[in-house]
Amino acid sequence: MALKSRQYIAVIGAGYWGKNLVRNFYNLSVLKTICDLNKYALVALKKIFPQMTTTQNLDDIITDPDIKGVVIATPASTHYHLTKKFLHVNKDVFVEKPLAFTLEEAQELVTLAKNKKRILMVGHILHYHPAVVKLKQFAKDGELGNLQYIYSNRLNFGKLRVEENILWSFAPHDISLIINLLSQLPQTVHAHGMSWLNKNVADSTLTYFRFANNVVAHIFVNWLNPFKEQKLTIIGDEKMIVFDDQAEHKLTVYPHKVKWHKGNIPEAQKAKAQSIDVPNGEPLRLECQHFLDCIEKRETPKTDGEESLGVLKVLTACQQSLNTDGTVVKIKY
Repeated sequence: MALKSRQYIAVIGAGYWGKNLVRNFYNLSVLKTICDLNKYALVALKKIFPQMTTTQNLDDIITDPDIKGVVIATPASTHYHLTKKFLHVNKDVFVEKPLAFTLEEAQELVTLAKNKKRILMVGHILHYHPAVVKLKQFAKDGELGNLQYIYSNRLNFGKLRVEENILWSFAPHDISLIINLLSQLPQTVHAHGMSWLNKNVADSTLTYFRFANNVVAHIFVNWLNPFKEQKLTIIGDEKMIVFDDQAEHKLTVYPHKVKWHKGNIPEAQKAKAQSIDVPNGEPLRLECQHFLDCIEKRETPKTDGEESLGVLKVLTACQQSLNTDGTVVKIKY
């Protein structure tokens, strides 16, 4: 698609995360308009980016023919309605996760995007992290052997939400990555959580996943942790690998082995850890660039609506388990 103007992106939502999207699309020289209901947020951003148009009115974006793509970083409860609104007027959409709160709404958006021939991309940022791209290549090339066990800790003392619990706020990133690594949805899930700040809004959850071929995974998320931790560990039958987003060396391989004595006595044999070189690059900047590439080339995003549907299906099952005190829930394919 030939774009008449280089300023063809609008960011809707200039809050906690939206400000980062504004910065990146501005630095990519494609940002035209910033939209937010909070006029004080707009005034603050106008001082930083004086060339940008700011508005509190969505119609200013809807009726602007130069704006080809919109980026939605508003509260999760608004994602479905805003995405639907802009797909209907033939704008490409990059919406932060979750795409919607129900499978029916998400499927409606995926179908609408397909019928309108519009790009629909969901913000599962881990897929654009250079260390994760490298990690996925390691797994794809068979460097780890057969994958057996995956676990993730995503912990922080930071942004607290009331419209969604910790499961929906933190876990989608890791769910998305794990099902991508294994090329399948889990067969069953069971989740346990606790609420301390607001009744029925979980502040901490631990979720277990069982996949085909005896592969298991768990995800621990908590927004009341005293320190920040974002760590993913993958155990293969040949090697193990750890992605630690807080470490200087973000990707480390452990070529540990298990030696068997007399055929039935296992002995752990540790090997020296190996740091893996990872290309530089801000994950969000790379994610934003991917959206622009998809608009200009009319290509399907890595994290498109279909991918988000799978994540939402797993999240829905996790929430069902959480609501029933950890009951094992089967995933419906």
